[in-house]
Amino acid sequence: MSRAAGLLPGAVARLRAAGVADPARDARLLLAHALRVGAERLTLHMDDTVAPAAQARFERAVAARARRQPLAQITGRRLFWGREFRVTPDVLDPRPETETLIAAALERRYARVLDLGTGSGAILLTLLAERAQATGVGCDISDPALAVARANAQALGLDARATFLRSDWFAAVDGRFDLIVSNPPYVSAPEHADLAPDVRDWEPRGALVPVGDAGDGLADYRRIVAGAAAYLTPGGALLLEIGATQAPAVTEALRTAGFGEIVTAPDMDGRPRVVGGRLDRALP
Repeated sequence: MSRAAGLLPGAVARLRAAGVADPARDARLLLAHALRVGAERLTLHMDDTVAPAAQARFERAVAARARRQPLAQITGRRLFWGREFRVTPDVLDPRPETETLIAAALERRYARVLDLGTGSGAILLTLLAERAQATGVGCDISDPALAVARANAQALGLDARATFLRSDWFAAVDGRFDLIVSNPPYVSAPEHADLAPDVRDWEPRGALVPVGDAGDGLADYRRIVAGAAAYLTPGGALLLEIGATQAPAVTEALRTAGFGEIVTAPDMDGRPRVVGGRLDRALP
């Protein structure tokens, strides 16, 4: 049997040859996963003898990552805003950039939240966890994604405050909300072809490319902005994650739909990542 440290050099070389961006980091995370220890404790186990079952888990994990399967799908979890979320190939891997949407939302007052295209539920559940009295609804058109979101709600103890329903954007939604949030599909079909294989080949295309995309990735923003007023309370806000070049178009859509106090928030790299606005009146 091999020691844990002895498994890393070959794994790093294999991942590097496959084009993985940070092979040393990923190899260590996969080894921690295989050994079933926290990544922060891996150093303490580097001299341990690895049992055959754990070594087999590591080899399978490295092979999957070499095929460019996302790390979060292999380990089945992703840390987002300090909480762990289950991730499967049926949902987008919650990205650090999306925490910009969380930060922007937490600057608002809300008791009731609607998350359109909820996926793993990471956005909605984080907002509920951060506001102890808040309740919310997460919508998605994918039943497998909704199953992941419900499992995450239960694991976080939020299932009593979160409702998940199958809906094509607002189609099955009822009631009004203080805050509507969404990270909709915004990658155009041409852009999708150029994405890294980790995303292009493994994450659900329907969560990345809008149905009926006209080549600009804005189809779903148009639907969300046009429909949001009927589901917002007076003074309610709509916050949208966007692609790096989409701020002007989404800002104009919000302004045309009657939103005011329109703001843009940059992500950690300084790129426009969230656009939002406030609605002073509610539609009947």
